[in-house]
Formats: sequence, structure tokens, C-alpha cells
Amino acid sequence: MPTSPVAPGPSSERSAVRSLLRLWPYVRPVRTRLFSAAFVAILASCLSLVIPLVLKWIVDGPVAGSDPGGVWLGALMLLLLGVAEAALFGFRRWLVARPLAGVEAAMRADLFRHLQRLPVAFHDRWASGQLLSRGTTDLMLLRMFLAFPLTFLLVNGATILVGFVLLLDQEWMLGLVLLAPVVPLVVACNLFQTRYSLVARRAQDQVGDLTTVVEESVLGIRVVKGFGRHRSQAEAFRALSDRLRGTELGKARLLGGIWALITVVPELAIGAALVLGTVQVADGGLSAGTLVAFLSTALALRWPVESIGFLLAMSQEAATAADRYFEVLDTPEEREPADDARSPASGEGGLRFEGVEFRYPDAPEDVAPVLARVDLHVRPGETMALVGGTGSGKTTLTALVPRLYDVTAGRITLDDRDITTLPRERLRELVSVAFEEPTLFSASVGENVLMGAHDATDANLRRSLDIAQAGFVDDLPHGARTQVGEQGLSLSGGQRQRLALARAVVGRPRFLVLDDPLSALDVHTETLVEAALRRVLQDTTALVVAHRPSTVMLADRVALLSGGRIAAVGTHHELLRTNAEYAWLMSGTGRSDGAEDAEDAEDAGGARDAEDAGKPNAPETTAGAGAPARRSAAGAEGRAR
Repeated sequence: MPTSPVAPGPSSERSAVRSLLRLWPYVRPVRTRLFSAAFVAILASCLSLVIPLVLKWIVDGPVAGSDPGGVWLGALMLLLLGVAEAALFGFRRWLVARPLAGVEAAMRADLFRHLQRLPVAFHDRWASGQLLSRGTTDLMLLRMFLAFPLTFLLVNGATILVGFVLLLDQEWMLGLVLLAPVVPLVVACNLFQTRYSLVARRAQDQVGDLTTVVEESVLGIRVVKGFGRHRSQAEAFRALSDRLRGTELGKARLLGGIWALITVVPELAIGAALVLGTVQVADGGLSAGTLVAFLSTALALRWPVESIGFLLAMSQEAATAADRYFEVLDTPEEREPADDARSPASGEGGLRFEGVEFRYPDAPEDVAPVLARVDLHVRPGETMALVGGTGSGKTTLTALVPRLYDVTAGRITLDDRDITTLPRERLRELVSVAFEEPTLFSASVGENVLMGAHDATDANLRRSLDIAQAGFVDDLPHGARTQVGEQGLSLSGGQRQRLALARAVVGRPRFLVLDDPLSALDVHTETLVEAALRRVLQDTTALVVAHRPSTVMLADRVALLSGGRIAAVGTHHELLRTNAEYAWLMSGTGRSDGAEDAEDAEDAGGARDAEDAGKPNAPETTAGAGAPARRSAAGAEGRAR
């Protein structure tokens, strides 16, 4: 069951006002329209307070004097006041609708832009549903707050203040009766805000958890159906839904309690004022018109007072949404170095790992690092195969080259230049990556492939598809313009992997990192892709994670990663003869203890070399000493074997 990321919940130091004030940079460009809307709303609300004064005039004047014409005049004045009030409130809504939609769009764009610049370690920790809920539900709550509660907290506050001035002016003793509940209501509202903020935060986090379950169930629908796990997924969803339901009911109970209190207490005060006012009218100390005006004013203030409860509730939810939004925005982005255009220092060039250590950011300190003192040099133009058992750190090592993660210690250089001195955009132009899990987006085939190079042409697209043996693209309904759908699930695993490989080579990168790029291909397609890849690898410096001898045969040399360290480096045949662990990994027999494994694996490699050597125009297949100039000699050695 997904859980929310660790986040600072409401505390004694938390202030809803401070949280909401952080929205000011987004509100500032539209502040003129918002202030104008607030002024218009206050004017409209104050017009409603003029109505009791007109009623007083009608009762004490035309009604008392039996003047029908005056009554009709007063009715016309009331009608005009009502129409003016409605028109002003409509004008207020028009003023805020467009700018607030722009504020929401700007905040969503900033959130998305920031998410793209956050380190991969951040995305490892955060559930996608939590991020989705911040970009949708939370921003909707903030827009609603700016459109309604923010304005009407100000409007209703001003209305209540003006109204009580009018009440005290009309009859100060009755006005004091209505003011009596103010102190207990203020105390109750403060207690309500504290408790409601906790529940609101819990509810919004649970919405994120629920979103995660829905998203994972949709994306993993093949697994769910394939293993018949729809009931367990439904139970997980139901459990989270029940938790959210309980939290929402808690919010409703709190809101119902404060609303009942805010409704009942003022009503009791109005009832007491009515009784006292009636007694004064009977005694002749107060005119009937004044009592009507007083009670009408008090009733006009009932809605501004009663609305305080849900306005405070919406404000607390908005403050919580702002906290959740800025939790993400406050996370530091990947630090970019200044672009140093100096020529690289003289040296051997290529790709070099020097004393590289790495542990994941959230790993306990007492846990051994994933990589410990890795030293490896991939010479310019060389293809290095990286081999190791499951969990040895191969994928982690390849992720360090494009700086998906930063090394904990040591350094990595490209052509003798530390990659931490390169802007990431420039680094990722130099280094192209094909991941073990091919990820495609809801876009066309061509758009997915061309993500590998922003300036690639259609000719580059066709070349990369040919290299990846992705001729199936021509058979799609619209060729390279065919939409592949979410995650590319309309394609087979091998097709997705070939498109991911095409994406990696489309930009002719100087450095190429391939994480087991042929694992999902059938034997015949694999052979064709290998033949095309050899031509690509001749023009680049490559690090290739390999699990099978056929992939290893693409490389000039092989590095064995074991226990987080480079245990051995050499050609495929050298390591078969001298390293039992490597021989065991390549043999696939499940034995790890002898020369027989090495002999079997070496024979398998030799047979593959002989097979390739017998094919017309077959490129050389075995490893040489390292540089491209030595590939033909290495191939001759393989064929001789």
C-alpha cells in the first residue's frame, strides 16, 4: 500500500497566513484586477446594508403616513439596490475568472518545469500519485481560494464591521447584545482552524496515495489481469478509499460543529435583541421603523457571519495545498556548473572512472556503498562490456555517466574533463543512453526516437531505425507518425527496445551507454542488430552492460564488476581463461567452480566467432586490445580460434 512521502505536517509554528502569502509572486501580476474585484464586492455587500435603511424610511414615513406613492417609491429603490448588488457581484466574477485561470496555469507550469529539473533521487522517493495530486487537486483548491474565500473573507469582514457600526448607531444597547457572542466565536474559530488544518493535510495526502494506486493499477493492468490480482488491487483501493472517507467525515464533523455554533449563537443573540427591541417599541422608547431596520441589518449580517466557518475551512485547505505545492518547489534542483569552455587537459581521453564510490542518498550510513573504489578506463573509440552478477551495480554505474545520480566520492571524466564541470544539457548531448527498461511516451514513433537529439533530421531518424532493425515501423498504420499510446504498450517488448536503441543512436553521440540493449530481441533480430551496432560502435566510445555472450562479443574489452569493484579487465577470451567468476557468468550452467565452465564458455564464444566468420561481409566480432585499429586483428584471432 503506498504511503505519503515524509513531509512536514502542521505544527505550532505553521501559519496559514504565511503559507498563503507565498502565493504573492503568482498573484502580483494580476493584483490590480483582484483588488478591483474585492472593492466591487465590498461595494455590493455594503449596498445590501442600505436596504434596511430604506425599510426604516418606508415604515416610519410612507407606511406611518399612509402614503401609497411613497411605498411604491421605496419598493423601486429596493429593486434598484438589489439589481445593482447582483450586477456588481457578476462584474466581480468576470474580473477574477481569466486572471486566476492564468495564475493556476503559471503555477502548474512552474511545478512541471521544476519536476523535470529535480534529481532522479527525488523521484525515487516520491510516489507519482502524490506529485499528480499536487499538480491537479491542490492547484484547483488554490484557484478556488483566490476566487472566493480570499475575497469574501475581506468582503464579509468589512461588511460585518460596517454593519455593526450601523447597528450601534441605530440602537447601541441592542448592538451590544449582538456583539456579546464575538469573543466565544473567535475562540471557537481558532480551535477549529488548528484541528481542521491537521485533518485537511491528512485528507490531501490520502488523495495522493489513492491517485498512486489508480495510476499503478492502470499502467500495470496487464500484470493485474495476467495474475488475476484484480481483487487484491480492489481491496487495496477500498482500504485507502475507506481511510479517505473516514478523514473526510472527520472534516465534515468539524465543519458541521463550527457551522452549528456560528449559526446558533448569533441567532440566539438576534432573538434576544428582538425581544428587547419589541419591549422598547411597546414602551415607546424605540420606533417601529428603527426596530425593523435594526433587525433587517442584523439579518443581513447573518450570512457574512455564518459563512466564516466554511470560508475558514476552505482557507485551511488552501494553506495545506500551498504547503504541499511548495514542498516540491522548495526541493533543490540539480546544481549546474558554470559552462567552462576551456580545452580539456591533455591525457588519454575517453571515459574514465577514478576511485568512484556511490551510495544512494537515502541509504543508511552503516550500509556498504553500492560501488566502492571503481577504477576503469574506456579508451577513445573503444567499446567496453560491463559484466557482473545480479545486484552488482552495473546499472547504477551506467547511470552515473549522464549524472542521473552524482558520485559519492571519486570522479568520472569524459576526454579528461570532469563531468561535474559540464552543464547537464551539454553532458547529455555528449552521452546517449539506452536503458534496460525501454520507456516510450504517448507520442508518435518518430517523436519518441527524435527525443534522443533535438536537432536530428528525418534522415537521422531513418538511419537510427535501420541500425535498430526497426523496419516494423514501416508496417504501422501511419509509419513513423503512428501514435504508440501510453508507455508504448501497443508495441511488443522487442519493438519498444529497438525504438529505445534507435533513440540512443539517432544523434551520433560521442559516448554511448547501453544497458543490456538486446535483452528483449529474438535470436534472428539480435544478430541483425548486432551487425548494425558494430558499425555504430566503431565511431563512438561505448560502455555496454552485457548479460549474454552474444552482447559481450560486441566489445573490445570486458570489465567484470563484482562486490561494487572492478574485479578484472581483459578481452572476452582472456577472462574466460583466467577468471572463474566470469566464466561461470558466461556459461549459464549454474556452476562456478572450475575450468570446465571456462572451457565450455570459451568454446561457445569460439563457435560464435566461427559462425560470424563464415557469413559473407560479416564484421569482426571478438575483442581486441581496445582501439578500433586493433579490431581486425582481434577478429582474425577469433576466427582462428
